[in-house]
Amino acid sequence: MSSNEARPPARSHAEAMDAIYRTQRHIYDLTRKYYLLGRDRLIADLAPPRGGTVLELGCGTARNLIIAARRYPNARFFGFDISEAMLEAARESVRKAGLEGRIFLTKGDATAFSAQHLFGLPGFDRVFCSYTLSMIPGWEQAIAAAADSLAPGGRMHIVDFGTQDDLPGWFAKGLHAWLARFQVSPRRELGLVAQHVAEACGLRVDHRPLYRGYAQYAVIGG
Repeated sequence: MSSNEARPPARSHAEAMDAIYRTQRHIYDLTRKYYLLGRDRLIADLAPPRGGTVLELGCGTARNLIIAARRYPNARFFGFDISEAMLEAARESVRKAGLEGRIFLTKGDATAFSAQHLFGLPGFDRVFCSYTLSMIPGWEQAIAAAADSLAPGGRMHIVDFGTQDDLPGWFAKGLHAWLARFQVSPRRELGLVAQHVAEACGLRVDHRPLYRGYAQYAVIGG
């Protein structure tokens, strides 16, 4: 969806996500690991400072937050999602992992949020989005809101579906048809939007394709 299209109300989007993931949440991590490529690379690149804060937009089942919290034991982690169904699964996963004291979750809309309102913090040292922008109407606003939530010297990391331009046409067509079943749309203009947001915030952006364009990876920071 381009920035000049009407964005559905947050409530209707939340209801749509709950409808999709009310049952999918139970098998989400098992099935998605085969095609959400680049997530672990993103986590390895986060490298938050000692005592730093890390936020995930659209945290889903908290899979990424749990892996990151274990990798970086001296940081605190925060996540929000618009789907209450996913948050239920996330809270249970965090509880089972014994990380309730280091991972904090709440409900929120990625296109309009503030660090202070959601978590009482002025900003985050790291913010990341892992295969969430392709599911968010008004995803451009989500990038802008995330960049605004960065603490001085902070970085935003994004991984999502790419253009698939260097992959066989039949593969890209089949992938897009499959993703559409879950209201997922690859964002061809992600790199351009990230560049515009970075420039507006006085930051730099590094955007590159992964896996022959299957995915794309962007980092916005100072």
